[in-house]
Amino acid sequence: MSKKILILKGSPREWGNSATLADRAADGAKEAGAQVESIYLHSLDIRPCDACDLCRENDGECVIPDDMQILYPKLRAADAVVIATPVYWFTLSAQAKLFIDRWYALLGEKPNPLRGKRFALLLSYGDSDLQTSGGIHALHTFEHMVSYLRGEMAGCVHASADNPGDVLNQPALLDEAFRLGQKLAAT
Repeated sequence: MSKKILILKGSPREWGNSATLADRAADGAKEAGAQVESIYLHSLDIRPCDACDLCRENDGECVIPDDMQILYPKLRAADAVVIATPVYWFTLSAQAKLFIDRWYALLGEKPNPLRGKRFALLLSYGDSDLQTSGGIHALHTFEHMVSYLRGEMAGCVHASADNPGDVLNQPALLDEAFRLGQKLAAT
């Protein structure tokens, strides 16, 4: 049975560097036999969590009527979840963070549908390295989140890529993203 990989693109640039990395990871996963769905978050209506806690009373069902209602079943069904995002102000983009914040509702379900899933992070940033870009903070935030969910951190690919298309000039990086996709598709 093939793995289901859900890739969420968290950049406002539909064809930006993190999206390019996401596409390469998708190519690797597909080549390895996985079913892959990529979603561009910026085009969706995802509202912030209201902290109403009604999801705790409704077995994990969020009451906010927005596009997360479409994404929740996809999250539940996925074997692996990939977040692709540029680093904005030393962490994940607002689009990616808003999406992840809404996972709170799923924690009200018994059992937790995110527990045991594999997670991966694809980062691009406009500085010289992971440390000075603040990407290290995005990575640590993601790692801590995965640990809290009792998931598996399958990997992170990160790139110094300021201008749109910069990652296309880094074949080793594109290959790393491709291999991460293959890894996610493996049993």
